[in-house]
Amino acid sequence: MAVSYPHCLQSLRVTPRTRLSVSTVDFWRGNRIVKSCSPVSASSKKPHQDLSLDARVETLLDSVKWDDKGLAVAIAQNVDTGAVLMQGFVNRDALAATISSRKATFYSRSRSKLWTKGETSLNFINIHDIFLDCDHDSIIYLGKPDGPTCHTGSETCYYSSVFDFLKNSQGEESSNLALTTMYSLESTIAQRKAELASPQNGKPSWTKRLLLDGKLLCSKIREEADELCRTHEENEDKSRTASEMADVLYHTMVLLALKEVKMEDVVQVLRLRFSQSGIAEKKSRAAQG
Repeated sequence: MAVSYPHCLQSLRVTPRTRLSVSTVDFWRGNRIVKSCSPVSASSKKPHQDLSLDARVETLLDSVKWDDKGLAVAIAQNVDTGAVLMQGFVNRDALAATISSRKATFYSRSRSKLWTKGETSLNFINIHDIFLDCDHDSIIYLGKPDGPTCHTGSETCYYSSVFDFLKNSQGEESSNLALTTMYSLESTIAQRKAELASPQNGKPSWTKRLLLDGKLLCSKIREEADELCRTHEENEDKSRTASEMADVLYHTMVLLALKEVKMEDVVQVLRLRFSQSGIAEKKSRAAQG
């Protein structure tokens, strides 16, 4: 499968360690592709550079340590949550297609053909970055999924905890997503909110009290934010600052649950601000308001 790159690559630079940048990509930093948004024009003032793009991408593909079947492992990861979405295999054509299309593309060993995640379900994984590991024998597709990644409808393909299985005397698999600490907390808060729909027995948990009393919740957020600031003003130690920040984060996440806003949405907003100055961002908000 031949893939043409000039429409999606710019500012390529190849060194003995193979550094390049592609598509909405600025440059190759270490083992990762960092993005930009300017396509290469067919009428470039330096056409000789465009002519060498395909060759430079081939040099990158040559640097990957493909196994004896011409494959390497590729792991798709959510750019905002850090969740590991799925694992597949890629050959050089699949990686080339991913670089060109910005959609996570893999190689099916059973069907002996390329396939793009979402080509049937439309739940594409839109690539923001690509990483090679230190040995160049495995790949991370860092992207934003359009919907559930697993064919079961689960957010990720990883929801069977080995430790939960070993603890379960019945030997049944769990259905808990592999989540990082912050998203595990978000999941617990969401569970407490869902439990409020059922009759309550006994004294409610602190999280449920906050969910039921918006005035109390907002007063706690203000209180914890003030205590966080005081750790700086009063030169308290780092552990105290971390503790107060944890309190702020927890209480604000309860508010987000009430507003049905996910942490992923918040992190996405931060990511989109990376290339924008704080002053310009505030001006844009004022113009919209």
